[in-house]
Parts: sequence; C-alpha cells; structure tokens
Amino acid sequence: MSSLAMAQSDTLYVYGPGGPLSPMKECAQLFAIKTGIPVKVVGGPESKWLAMAEQNADLIFGGSEYMLTQFDQQHQGLIDSKDRISLYQRRAAILVRPGNPKQIKSIADLAKPGIQILDVNGAGQLGLWEDIVGKQNLIAKIQSHIGQSFANTGLGIEAWKKDSSFDAWITYASWHENLKNETEIVELSSELQTYRGTPIAPTLKGAHQTQALSFMKFLQSDPAHKVFKKWGWQ
Repeated sequence: MSSLAMAQSDTLYVYGPGGPLSPMKECAQLFAIKTGIPVKVVGGPESKWLAMAEQNADLIFGGSEYMLTQFDQQHQGLIDSKDRISLYQRRAAILVRPGNPKQIKSIADLAKPGIQILDVNGAGQLGLWEDIVGKQNLIAKIQSHIGQSFANTGLGIEAWKKDSSFDAWITYASWHENLKNETEIVELSSELQTYRGTPIAPTLKGAHQTQALSFMKFLQSDPAHKVFKKWGWQ
C-alpha cells in the first residue's frame, strides 16, 4: 500500500453542517497533533457530503440536537445513537449591519417600522426566532418583517452579503465570529436568551470506531472547550 493510501485509510472522516465547522476543524487539528491520527472534517449543507458520508463517515455532528435526531430519522442505520453525546451549547443573538445603522438594541426594535429581517428556516435554526420573540408576544409583528427565509445558513450568508436591505438576522452569536467584517452583534436580554446544543455520534459502520470514540472524548476536554468558546460557544 502506498503512503498516500495508508494515510487515507488511517484518516477519521467527520461530517456535519456548516455551523460548528470552524471549531470542529480546529479541534481536529489539535487532536491530530496530539495523537498522530489525521481527521478530515467536511461541513456544509447535507447534500454536499451525504453521499461521501454514507461511504466512509466515522462521525456525524449536528448544529442542534433536533438536527442530528432528524438526520438519524431520515438516514436510519447510519449513526450509532447509543454512543451519541452532547457537546457545547451556543446562544442566540441578533446580527446587524456594521455600525448598527438602524440602532437595533433589542428584539422589540425588530418590530419597528422599516426593519427587514433575514431568516434561516433550517440548519439548526428551525423555529429559533419564534421561540425567542414569542416570549414578548411579538410573533405576528416579527413575521411581518421577515423579508425572506432561506433553507440553510450558507444561503443566508450569501443573501446577507449581497442584499443590504436586510437589517437584522436572529441567529447564533457564533456566526458573528465568521462574519466580523459584515456584522455587529446585539445580545439578547437574559430572559429571552435561547440556546441550542451541538451533538455528535459515531457511525455504525465506521472503519475507525476506537479512534472515533477517542476523538469524541477529546472534544469533551478542556482544550477542545476553549476552541469552541473562541468560536462563540458557551
């Protein structure tokens, strides 16, 4: 076997949505340095990586708990639910334009005339804004200000960058870390704060089950937690 083939056969393959991709990749690099086990992390919309994951995935992660549960329901026999774990949670926030030109300081400000909201209706954010604004009885008003909904965060980011008519986006605070030049963050008040989890599970037919469990254990360690905190997780 060639050295390239050996390297590929030793590699852990990890798949999931784009939300946790940045910290997951950084943790993979730290794990590889520590153990000598290479880890390839592929993230983004499920359509981008599902065919590959069905062939060689060792681990699947989610952008929220419901997201991985939904994946398991739709692709039965792929992940090992009994060894599933929950990693770190991330908080919701309002992203606005640099300089906050509309002076948005709270959820209530999103209900004011002239505010247009971007929505991602999926990718771990399904129902997120409704859970938050419902606490202030603002569902109807906020809904009337949603300019457009997108199926995943990648599409939402593309629209945010291209269409300046979007003033705000109720999403995860962690996305500000990837969009520092395009956003400012407006934190939610404590009574409105909402969190979603970050689950990960090994696959049933992965070729590196022992190494996969080792990587999951590493993800629960202090060094990995520091990485996730840097990217906006709790």
